[in-house]
Amino acid sequence: MTYLVEFSVRALIDLEVLYFEKNVAESKAAARWFNGLQEAILGLRAFPNRCPIAPESKGTELQLRHLLYGKKPHVHRVIFELDGARSLVKVIHIRYGGRQELFDPEL
Repeated sequence: MTYLVEFSVRALIDLEVLYFEKNVAESKAAARWFNGLQEAILGLRAFPNRCPIAPESKGTELQLRHLLYGKKPHVHRVIFELDGARSLVKVIHIRYGGRQELFDPEL
């Protein structure tokens, strides 16, 4: 089964911020990292269930999962909602892996 990957406005902003923070336009290494992140996210089209349930799922009815991307200490979390009934992966937020868990208002 192939899933549709959809980005929330917040996730698109997160990508844009990462683009400028990593200085992707000026660095080939940063461009490879950024392109790899995008490919990993789009790779959720196949088998998004392979990603573990995110701690933020506790106490909500959402089925939130997270994809970890990068090597320590530069790991980023891609938090997404999986809707199996609609075959939809909705990317909610992309954040540095060392940050605290999201709180409900941030979702």
